[in-house]
Amino acid sequence: MDLIMGMNSGSSFDGIDVVLAETEISEDGFPKPPRFLCGGSYEWPEEVRKIVTDSFENKVDMVGLNRLNYICGAVFAEKAAQFMKENDINPLDVKVLGLDTQTIYQEQPDHKAISEMSDEEKSDWPGRWLSKKYPAGTQMGDTSVIANLTNIDTVTHFRPADHTFGGSAAPLMPYLDYVLFRDLDHPTMTLNIGGIANLHVACSDRSKMLGFDTGPGNVVSNYMCRALFGVEYDKDGMIAAKGKVNEKMLDYFMHHPFFERPVPRSGWIADYSPEYINSTIEKFNYLHKEDILATACAFTASAIVRSMYDNVPASVIEATKKLYCSGGGVKNPQIMKELKARMPANIDVTTSAEIGIPPEFKEAIKFATIAYSTIHCIPGNIPAAGHASQYAILGKIALAPRNIAGGADFIR
Repeated sequence: MDLIMGMNSGSSFDGIDVVLAETEISEDGFPKPPRFLCGGSYEWPEEVRKIVTDSFENKVDMVGLNRLNYICGAVFAEKAAQFMKENDINPLDVKVLGLDTQTIYQEQPDHKAISEMSDEEKSDWPGRWLSKKYPAGTQMGDTSVIANLTNIDTVTHFRPADHTFGGSAAPLMPYLDYVLFRDLDHPTMTLNIGGIANLHVACSDRSKMLGFDTGPGNVVSNYMCRALFGVEYDKDGMIAAKGKVNEKMLDYFMHHPFFERPVPRSGWIADYSPEYINSTIEKFNYLHKEDILATACAFTASAIVRSMYDNVPASVIEATKKLYCSGGGVKNPQIMKELKARMPANIDVTTSAEIGIPPEFKEAIKFATIAYSTIHCIPGNIPAAGHASQYAILGKIALAPRNIAGGADFIR
């Protein structure tokens, strides 16, 4: 078995998760379901956090972004090294480290426009992006900085390969779900509630899989916690539990233009920007603050269920017995309570802990698994879910100093 490490810092930007797992290539050519060994969570340095949050709002110039790319790489390497020290892990024993680094910007593909492009138009490669039809995104964290500081072969930036073929590359969870559930004879539904929430249907036949963002995960409720209560998040959902869902406000939320976009679709913090949330708070400022937060939690749950009914075949919904949830949102009892209340009666809402993966670490395990697939030249995208025109090997690889020919003597 090979040891693999993964890291994640998502759109909620509430910390860096690091995991160690083990896997190996199975007889069918894909990795075996990874076995979680240990994990840890770490804070971003406050000085760096400020620059990253400014970059979300396009407040950092090109010089600043250039330096931020190196800074983020150093932060990721530092937290990986801290994790290995705390868990007595020798970097030379780790086969690969996988992380998508920190997304600061993301554009949607125009799937309809891409489907209508002629072969001649698609053969104009620069035109794919000059036309703004193909997707694009920016992640901060230089691959070589991470590989050289940790001394582990590192794979990052998984999305551009899928973008090249018109895929949304978000969510990326369907690949891990395929690895986990490909031997089952029935579809399996999973949900990840990060800053943005995404729903997935895994099948042994990859051509029947689905994956799409449903709307906000924690992004709205976390911002409201800061704006209304001066805290980073609602620990254990205790504040929202004191409130009551306001149906008028919930109806307003559910008319967000995000729902008009066809799947596969990717949400981003720009969809639920400070301006949007602040204007919503102002519109409903006659409500108790706790009611506003409770309604934000109901919005997350309602968006998930609506997106499921709108986009998952009824036969799959009816055949589903469990929904395996992961991400930071599962720690919010109010979100989970609202989700369970709205879910079809035949579906038991549970977490990925039931299959041996701590919910808070599933995304980091996903990146470790994709990275392991990349170094074995296994495609890590699911075209049926993201609508890429073909399979692709995801990520950028940087080799660690331990690979230098001649070894330590040469380095010295």
